[in-house]
Amino acid sequence: MNNIIHSVTLDKEKCKGCTKCIQLCPTQAIRVRNGKARIIKEKCIDCGECIRVCPYHAKKGVTDNFEIINNFKYKIALPAPAFYGQFKKVDNISAILNALIKIGFDDVFEVAYAAQIITRETKKLIDSGELLMPTISSACPAVVKLISIRFPNLIPNLIPIISPMDLAGRLAKKIAAEKTSFREDEIGTFFISPCAAKAMGAKYPCGVDKSYVDGVFSVNDIYRKVLPFISEKSDIERLSKAGFNGVCWANSGGEVAALERENVIAVDGIHNVVKILEEIENDKLSDVEYAEILACTGGCVGGPLTVENGFVAQTKIKKLAKKLPGKESIDNITADVMMNAPIPYNKALGLDDDMVTAMEKMKRMIEISDTLPGLDCGSCGAPTCRALAEDIVRGYATKSACIYNLKAKILELAEGLEEFKGLNNKNDKS
Repeated sequence: MNNIIHSVTLDKEKCKGCTKCIQLCPTQAIRVRNGKARIIKEKCIDCGECIRVCPYHAKKGVTDNFEIINNFKYKIALPAPAFYGQFKKVDNISAILNALIKIGFDDVFEVAYAAQIITRETKKLIDSGELLMPTISSACPAVVKLISIRFPNLIPNLIPIISPMDLAGRLAKKIAAEKTSFREDEIGTFFISPCAAKAMGAKYPCGVDKSYVDGVFSVNDIYRKVLPFISEKSDIERLSKAGFNGVCWANSGGEVAALERENVIAVDGIHNVVKILEEIENDKLSDVEYAEILACTGGCVGGPLTVENGFVAQTKIKKLAKKLPGKESIDNITADVMMNAPIPYNKALGLDDDMVTAMEKMKRMIEISDTLPGLDCGSCGAPTCRALAEDIVRGYATKSACIYNLKAKILELAEGLEEFKGLNNKNDKS
């Protein structure tokens, strides 16, 4: 979590400095300076909101080059369940999985199957009565990172269970090593991701000391590769093992529906997420037992690295899931799903590591903020007047960045100049 590498990057050539992204970033991680956006790495949670809203497509999520699969002797695809919702005329998940084999993978392991195991273990933990309420799902890495930066008091509320992606990578390597002659380090696992946050979560995992995912490809990239190889023939190999509940994790509400409990909520969309976390922090949802909280609208199907419209993909997922077993057997699968590393408090929003210095900077920031107009117009390149005050304190900007204060200063100087000219003219006449 302390690593400041992130997937969302900026193409400065395409950026027009329109300021739309700075207004909608949930952690105020973007500024516009000298006509170009700038991403503050320490604050970025890879939620992809800026990718969605940028009218010039200047933001993008960086994933791995497909050729890295050749670095391993045995290659396993880990498709997110959201991947299944991208294909308009495919009614058989195994057709999609067979196509993955045809483009170069030796095997597939469904993340949806791992999700079912996560559901089983989550039920056990909830029944133990040892979790804080409301317990927050740890499946969305953007939400976990948001909590670590903006809501650190809620870190203990996160369920200490790894994500389905992490579990899929771990199980895929273990099972493949048992059925082949390859060592685990010769087996490559590659996640097909609908979002930038999972792309970074695979490389820099949170809550685990080691990632078992060796590479991440976007749904967009793999979709284009497999599309020519998809066949609906009845004799294709049945590779799909996930059931209804696992596949429905792709949609918002899928995780909590699988828990089969009443006092649960499902929240999606990063700005809705911020509001619900504020309510949890203020003890307004103490009667909620479990909260599924996802950064993307509609769930993972709404990820910025997907192809299909998220709402269309939601419907497609539901149709595919109805053809699957209600509860595909996972009883014979044993897996350690518990986190083995802490989720640290990310100090990206702190003004200084030294408490005294931080308090002094906070006092100065408030004083500067009081001198600003409070319009939060974004014309200065910061999302709010308070954010500009923070930038000034950090040394990233000056008071002249506020065009309203600058305009007032110019008018004041102009009026002073006119008054000066008037006095000169009066003296000349006398």
